[in-house]
Amino acid sequence: MAKESSLKNMVFTLFIVCLVSSTLLGGAYALTKEPIKAANIAKVNSSISGVVPAFDNDPSKEIFTKELNGKSFNVYPAKKGGKIVGYAIESSTSAGFGGRIMLMVGFNTDGTIFNTSVLSHSETPGLGDKMVEGKSNFSVQFKGKNPADFKLAVKKDGGDVDAITASTITSRAFCDALVTAYKVFQLCIEDQTKNKNSNE
Repeated sequence: MAKESSLKNMVFTLFIVCLVSSTLLGGAYALTKEPIKAANIAKVNSSISGVVPAFDNDPSKEIFTKELNGKSFNVYPAKKGGKIVGYAIESSTSAGFGGRIMLMVGFNTDGTIFNTSVLSHSETPGLGDKMVEGKSNFSVQFKGKNPADFKLAVKKDGGDVDAITASTITSRAFCDALVTAYKVFQLCIEDQTKNKNSNE
């Protein structure tokens, strides 16, 4: 004779299923947490080395944050012989055609852009993704330019930037992220100057 199901039995069965599932999920998280963290650090370090001059420190271990308009931005100081040679700054914008775009922007100490690297985006393949280095010459035009005299806006908006063909929205968003990175860089230089003056 089949055992009659009851609310008590169903609740107990559901509890066991949830317990087993959560244990398995917790185990999977524990196993993958460190490899994912290591992969993310490797990606960041690779991006840093591609956007700043040669350095001999470990910028990812000297990371600090700067506040701008209520948001925090990661800054990685690149040093050689103990002297700062540049800053790699993580910047982002939500103005992309596909949403959020994250960049790593490298500056020389004089404010010129050493290089840029796209960390993540959801732009249209074959169009907006041409902002990624190697897919077009779009990002090359920023190298060696100083935002103090190179207007980070597309030419259609009165700036100095050649937009990606058929991807003006992406181009504008890229410029927006660069402008933010430059403002963060200026905060870093202000602090560097204050520290230098206080030590004299």
